[in-house]
Amino acid sequence: MSCKPELLKNVPLFSLLDDDETAVLASHVEAKAFAARQRIYKAGDPGMAYVIVSGSVRVTTVDEDAQEVTVDEPTKGDFFGFASMLEQTPHQTNAMALEDSECLEVSRDDIEALLLKKPMAGMDLLTTLGHQFHAAHQLVRLRATRNPNEIIEKEMTTGERIADAVASFGGSWTFIITFAVVLIVYTLANEILDKKAWDPYPFILLNLFLSMLAAIQAPVIMMSQNRQDTKDRLRGELDFDVNRRAESEIQGMARKLNQLDERIEDLSDLLRGKGIPVAEKG
Repeated sequence: MSCKPELLKNVPLFSLLDDDETAVLASHVEAKAFAARQRIYKAGDPGMAYVIVSGSVRVTTVDEDAQEVTVDEPTKGDFFGFASMLEQTPHQTNAMALEDSECLEVSRDDIEALLLKKPMAGMDLLTTLGHQFHAAHQLVRLRATRNPNEIIEKEMTTGERIADAVASFGGSWTFIITFAVVLIVYTLANEILDKKAWDPYPFILLNLFLSMLAAIQAPVIMMSQNRQDTKDRLRGELDFDVNRRAESEIQGMARKLNQLDERIEDLSDLLRGKGIPVAEKG
């Protein structure tokens, strides 16, 4: 259904429009109501922008680990889905109403009509893009805080936990001191017992036990070292993923800002050709 002009006056982006401009835009913009937890659009749907008149929305995406990640949670007066609408490409995110919400569905043609009437409204659109840009950076920061140790802990088997425990104890002063005390007590006991000793000098039984201990302990410690190598490799992979996502987000936002700037310049040239004064960008 068509939008009531009164609704546009409550939206910061359209609040500077006069009555005639508001009426023109209201005839193009469509108002839609969404119930709590109702999906507004999904990834792959045709790109349309939405302005929230009331309520709140959650915009999400799915990362390479098949986990749902919250990109933004716009509220009253905020835009979402703007980039896909501007590029005329399918949505790359999912949007769902968190509560009963009313939104204005805006197309690219509606924005063109707005900028023809009110060129400086483009600054409000740039502010919206800036907000999305900061939200993307915040998402990257949150993803960067993932702890590789916690990820590995969830996938550890019982044998791997035992190997880590053995390696941790075998490389401690507690093990060294305890082992030294046991050796000293063992050798002194056999020396004192003399002919009644169960393992007289040169302590052949003790050498057998030590050889068996070394044969078992060495591969266990190597298992733990392999675990550490896995942690280092995972940490490097996470760093690479964060850097790649950051680069992709920055390039995407820069491209969208350039497209919007070029669009505003085209409209400014059109208005100058018609003799309408246009404020220069600072």
